[in-house]
Amino acid sequence: MHTLTDSPVSSSATLDWSCPTQSTTGLGQTSIDAEAPTPKATYWLSAASGFIAVPIVTYVCFQFHLNLTITSFLYLIIVVLQSLRGRLASSVLISLLTVACLDFFFTEPIFSFEVTDPLDILALISFLTTGIVITRLTTRARKEAEISNRQRRQVDLLYDLARRLLALDPEKDVLGDAAEKFREVFQLKAVCLFDGFSGQFFTAGMPVANLRERTQSVCVLGLEVNDAASATYARSLHASGRNIGAVAFQGLNGYELTIGPLAALASAMLERARGFQTASRAAAAAQAEVFRGAVLDALAHEFKTPLATILTAAGGIQTRPLLPQQRELAELIECETARLSGLTSQALHTARLESSDIKPCLRRTDLTALVSKCVNRCSRSSVDRRFRIKQTVPADVLADRELLELVFQQLLDNAGKYSCPGTDIDVSIECSEGRAAVRVSNAGKPIFESERERIFERFYRGAATADTAPGSGLGLYFAQEIARAHGGTMELETPEPPERTTFCLTLPLTQSEC
Repeated sequence: MHTLTDSPVSSSATLDWSCPTQSTTGLGQTSIDAEAPTPKATYWLSAASGFIAVPIVTYVCFQFHLNLTITSFLYLIIVVLQSLRGRLASSVLISLLTVACLDFFFTEPIFSFEVTDPLDILALISFLTTGIVITRLTTRARKEAEISNRQRRQVDLLYDLARRLLALDPEKDVLGDAAEKFREVFQLKAVCLFDGFSGQFFTAGMPVANLRERTQSVCVLGLEVNDAASATYARSLHASGRNIGAVAFQGLNGYELTIGPLAALASAMLERARGFQTASRAAAAAQAEVFRGAVLDALAHEFKTPLATILTAAGGIQTRPLLPQQRELAELIECETARLSGLTSQALHTARLESSDIKPCLRRTDLTALVSKCVNRCSRSSVDRRFRIKQTVPADVLADRELLELVFQQLLDNAGKYSCPGTDIDVSIECSEGRAAVRVSNAGKPIFESERERIFERFYRGAATADTAPGSGLGLYFAQEIARAHGGTMELETPEPPERTTFCLTLPLTQSEC
């Protein structure tokens, strides 16, 4: 981190933070508790009261012939009072004046500054030393009290600012309002807040013409700017080790020690605004998913009736005498209608799956028979790939038959699309420790290690297979969600041998099978 004070950043760029054309005199008047010298009128009034008190005490003590001890004590009281009210210079002058009066009027020989008794000389020196020490101590104590009060005031202002910032409505222009709160609480001339992610500026007050560009430069270069001449200070803002923006304060008189906490509050406001925006986008996306599911559900129901009608009509046509070409067309209509009906059912199941209010309708299901049915269906529709069941055991599970059939169909379709022509697609069923495991294995292009964690994400398709076969990247996502809804798991197992890809679906067995 570099500190910049009107010095060149590089040989070709210079950040000039001075404001020669604008005065900050008015700011010093409105700045609360700003350190400023005591007004001359107050200073001379305090000194005059001391200079008046000394002759009065001298006259009274001389008229009543009071001894040196009593007179010295009265003079000491005047010195102490003067030290409490005035400054060091006036207090020292009063101390010297009281010593001179003691010497001239009360020390033998009187009316002369000559002192014959060494004890009187010692007494005068002791009195002068005491007066100066008291003056010094009281002056230091007063300064420390002023510093303490100023720091307490700064802490109070920081607390008030934090309270106001937290009370801002995040749904409105929270960063613009935050800049105004900074300016208002500390009575600054201008504040500029730069959001490094969106590139937006949020200003308050009356900034200099190029304050925005300077603040952006601080963010880009990661600088600290301290320009006491124009009372302008700037800091780059960081969160989680990243540079997220910058903030500049113009007219920060008397509050230089609060720059760090002010920058921390600005960083917190930037992070809060970004967090709310992220949460709002997530909520909007979730709401869009709800609407999409509802539309998908409605469309699927609307398609079901005409498809059923077409399928019935096609079946009725085939019962009548037809020419070979006509019969072939009727069979094609029936086949494609049945396929479209299956796709509609899949869309309907998808809508059901994404609705949090609908749960799987669990019934006792023969897992072995269901897998055999899906394998036989895929075998009939495939000519260059062979589906075979290598190992099977009786297994009953509690499942939604239609949803579970959708999972097996997806796994078998994927294996058929991405396996090499002429290779076998193996299916096996095993039972162990109260759970049934269905494995679908095929030989084809391997899935890269970097993609294994993402293969079940929505709309994700592997780089090696994206152009091999058509798809939307939703099948495995839905298959995994269906498995979770049944209390099971869907995993991509480590390939053994490496050229084969194996997906494993596990489901809990019914109690009688455990």
